[in-house]
Amino acid sequence: MRLPSGTEIKTYSLLFDMDGTLVDSTAAVERVWRRWAEKHAISFDSFRHTMHGRRAIDTMREVIPPHLDLATELETIDNTELTETEGIVAIPGAVELLASIPRTAWALVTSAQRPLARVRLTAAGLPWPDTVVSADDIKEGKPDPGCYLLALKRLAQTPENAVVFEDAPAGLAAGHAAGCRTIALATNAPASALENEEWLPDLSSVKLVSIAADGLMCFRIV
Repeated sequence: MRLPSGTEIKTYSLLFDMDGTLVDSTAAVERVWRRWAEKHAISFDSFRHTMHGRRAIDTMREVIPPHLDLATELETIDNTELTETEGIVAIPGAVELLASIPRTAWALVTSAQRPLARVRLTAAGLPWPDTVVSADDIKEGKPDPGCYLLALKRLAQTPENAVVFEDAPAGLAAGHAAGCRTIALATNAPASALENEEWLPDLSSVKLVSIAADGLMCFRIV
């Protein structure tokens, strides 16, 4: 269900995925993986719709031919992504939303490695948060909830006091499994695929209304 105008969201912290949630990097990501797939005669379309929101290593394990070396090919992808920044921009509303809340009240929870997260946030003109959980910090990627549970621990919050924003199925599953209210953004998936989720087109309608003395934030969908 799309969250209607006037909906209020009260929470002590916001947990954001990066790609497709704060940063529109879809074109850059797909350029890198498409070139790699074509080089090795792999159908990019066969995994295009399942790769988003997941760690590169998890995607690579599923699609790499047996004659290629996993570590070598993963390094190729990682290094190429660090320089592929053309077209990376902030998701509508992300700049304004992050500027309106305390740095201590939100976390980045991304399947990207930390250096790549820095590159993409910088390219999109977004700040680097005080709390970051990246692929470097976890043993299992999304949909495993460990990344969000670690972010909650670092923020000293509990699941009922946090809201997750995600765009990809793996990330949405991770947010729900962590016990957080999880709101989907229809930035990559069509709205029809989010019928079982609370969802919004992007972040432009999420507006901070107030912050209480104890840090409780109230947002309204406009």
